[in-house]
Amino acid sequence: MNTLTRWARHLWLDADDARRTLTPGGLQRLEAAVRASEARHLGELRLCVEGGLPAELLWQGCTPRQRAIDLFSQLRVWDTEHNNGVLIYLLLAERRIEILADRGLMQHVPDTVWQEMTQALGTHLKAGRFEEGLRQAIERVGALMHVHYPLHRAQDNINELPNAVVLL
Repeated sequence: MNTLTRWARHLWLDADDARRTLTPGGLQRLEAAVRASEARHLGELRLCVEGGLPAELLWQGCTPRQRAIDLFSQLRVWDTEHNNGVLIYLLLAERRIEILADRGLMQHVPDTVWQEMTQALGTHLKAGRFEEGLRQAIERVGALMHVHYPLHRAQDNINELPNAVVLL
């Protein structure tokens, strides 16, 4: 996509577009999916949906991956007891999804698995099935967490990060 088209898409979309895209019911279903996933493992999931990048970030040439890394820090996904937080980031203006995992989970899961997961979810995004794509991402990440950080009966499962979808 050329620079002018990219700028137009990003400046046209904002958090209101994210709210319209996912709807209140969709946001509740996604939050419930995060809660249900986290009930099966010791990991923490965060979902963030952004309409378009702010002009300052566009001017700096920020990529969706760079923005996801920045939000990974801002949303404190790295700040979990087992270093196993995961951010699922959707940028509506580019219909791109980025999945970032903290170092605890990264040592167990090769980059190729994350890349394959992101590519598979891109199909839903290109078709405009945002909620379905995000729900599938939650399920796939949750399955990995369950394998590497299973919740055992005697363990406490403290919710370290909010389950609500962040809309920007």
